[in-house]
Amino acid sequence: MSTNIIAIVGRPNVGKSTLFNRLIGQRKAIMDNVSGVTRDRSYGHGDWTGKYFTVIDTGGYVHGSDDIFEAEINRQVELAMNEADVILFMVDVDAGLTGLDEEFANVLRRTDKPVYVVANKADTNARMHQMGEFYSLGVGIDIFPISSQSGSGTGELLDEVVKHFKDEGIEDPDAGIPKIGVFGRPNVGKSSFVNLLLGQERNIVTDRAGTTRDAIHARYNAFGKEFIIVDTAGLRRKSKVSEDIEFYSVLRSVRALEDSDVCIVMLDATRGIEAQDVNIIALAEKNRKGIVILVNKWDLVEKDTHTTKQFEEEIYSRIAPISYVPIIFTSVVTKQRIHKAIEVAMEVYDNKTRKIPTSKLNDLLLPDIERYPPPSNKGKFIKIKYITQLPTHNPTFAFFCNLPQYIKEPYMRYLENRMREHFDFKGVPIRILFKKK
Repeated sequence: MSTNIIAIVGRPNVGKSTLFNRLIGQRKAIMDNVSGVTRDRSYGHGDWTGKYFTVIDTGGYVHGSDDIFEAEINRQVELAMNEADVILFMVDVDAGLTGLDEEFANVLRRTDKPVYVVANKADTNARMHQMGEFYSLGVGIDIFPISSQSGSGTGELLDEVVKHFKDEGIEDPDAGIPKIGVFGRPNVGKSSFVNLLLGQERNIVTDRAGTTRDAIHARYNAFGKEFIIVDTAGLRRKSKVSEDIEFYSVLRSVRALEDSDVCIVMLDATRGIEAQDVNIIALAEKNRKGIVILVNKWDLVEKDTHTTKQFEEEIYSRIAPISYVPIIFTSVVTKQRIHKAIEVAMEVYDNKTRKIPTSKLNDLLLPDIERYPPPSNKGKFIKIKYITQLPTHNPTFAFFCNLPQYIKEPYMRYLENRMREHFDFKGVPIRILFKKK
């Protein structure tokens, strides 16, 4: 697990996400001049002078506002501080000392963690002189003037921060660990599902669509395996995306899909499968990801003995020709089949990474090919000599033959069906190539 954890905290709109992106060396967190963009805790990894660390970005801590997310954001901030080894309390030199800064300083006085006050936007000499007023807060080991936008001052800050780390840390705690991403339209229950799995309020949940904005990563252990679960912002059609923040949320979700090994696509049982659900599944298939379909809110559907079968048939007809994806009917509210969903996702990951010996491929598939050989084309007979799996990230198989250019789509589908009958590729797209021998 992660060691050497830095939490960036403070009131809204002081530049926490900008500093977070700078410390991890990539634009991972969404930034905007509107306050309250960050809501959940977001994690990233960085290094300084040979020491590796994890950085937590948090939402702006406020008290007494009319924001419906206020209490949940504040709880996420406090969870981040409890997890951290060092806390960076960000303030804004340009705006000066505010009542919200003073209120948050009272919260920080309760911690025994090392705290540094980070005076952001101190990018001129005049502004650097203004930071003196923050000494009146009476918290923190020292005050560091920085500009998170340009990076000035961050080196001096990190020089002090890394002194608190007991070891060198881990370069990338997530390296080599399978990623399961949870995707779907807004408000289908993605964050509730992730929170239930993790057994903690890792992500903020409300009945308002668009609550989650950044893609949120968390470790998860089950069935003797460790995975990273990724909760993502709801994906809507481009025409429905009306603000910059949501636009970047969608981009983060698409990037999270591209980085995932297995995509759990959540549907709303009360609405059935809709066009955007089909688009998400098609995007996962195009990126050659493992796929599991989770039909949530199943407790709200009136059922008879045929309901499940009819629902499955409707889904498969809408996503055709994709027919290999497992479908699980769940309810986050009643906790119905929640762990079954993650168990199936793990099976799909195993299927995606399976390597089949060449001898086994040929022993099982060559007799099928002999019984039903490729149709002749223009009087030419096609002979498939042998099959092997290629060393790729996704299941890819090369069929070596004399005339690969004459093999048509229907025969390729026949071979795929035979492979799926012989080997468990449930939930996984497989690729077949024909090469000249």
